Amino acid sequence: MSHDFDATRLSLLLNDLRLPAVKQIWPAFAERADKEGWPAARLIMALAEHEIAERDRRRIERHLKEARLLPGKTLETFDFDAVPMISKAQVSALCAGDGWLRNGANLIMVGTPGGGKSHLSSAIGLSLLDKGWKVLFTRTSDLVQRLQVARRELALEAAINRLNRFDLLILDDFAYVTKDQAETSVLFELISARYECRSLLLTANQPFGDWNKVFPDPAMTLAAVDRLVHHSTIFEMNVESYRRRTAMQRKQQGPGRPARYATPNNVGMPATPENES
Repeated sequence: MSHDFDATRLSLLLNDLRLPAVKQIWPAFAERADKEGWPAARLIMALAEHEIAERDRRRIERHLKEARLLPGKTLETFDFDAVPMISKAQVSALCAGDGWLRNGANLIMVGTPGGGKSHLSSAIGLSLLDKGWKVLFTRTSDLVQRLQVARRELALEAAINRLNRFDLLILDDFAYVTKDQAETSVLFELISARYECRSLLLTANQPFGDWNKVFPDPAMTLAAVDRLVHHSTIFEMNVESYRRRTAMQRKQQGPGRPARYATPNNVGMPATPENES
């Protein structure tokens, strides 16, 4: 590698151009190029490709942290044989995202507790995130409480607008929300704001006929269900409890508290100095 130029100056230029990956790797690439006689264009191409790959990795890592997905819940670990009414091919098609997220369509998973709804919804979210979509996973009751606080602070519209930056909002345990009308009305406003604009993925243990427990006002129940199902794919997952069948397996994993959210380390992303801590 030739040293008859100002390496410090190059480092400063790469800082100004915001090319941190190139700044880190160029000495090794330049040394290899000198040894192997690369044309200048090949060296530039290699550095550019490395920078883009690193940006994609950092973006996914950043979005994964923000998404708050469930750890270890991937399509590879989901037992499709235990939920025979769910087509793996259909799920794979949904994981592309283009056909429904761009149109603000919804996905609704209804079934008995322990049927794998949370696992599958988080796994779909992870696959979409890997393809560049922005996802947020949250328990519905937690989100309702945050929106209720925003309403009291006269900031509900701003809070809902912030959620619009997510292409997919996953509301887990949707029908467990049994609050008063003042609280559930913020949930209705969220549904209305995202209708035909941004997508929702809901998991619920109760069928639509029991959703009057979520929305005490029958008119609000009807209006909410109408908006949710208008452009939606509905998965009915009434199977034996997935949790019960895997209880012994979890017990055999030994003591220790499981991770609360998905991270690059527990979803199989390559480890880096930033995420090894």
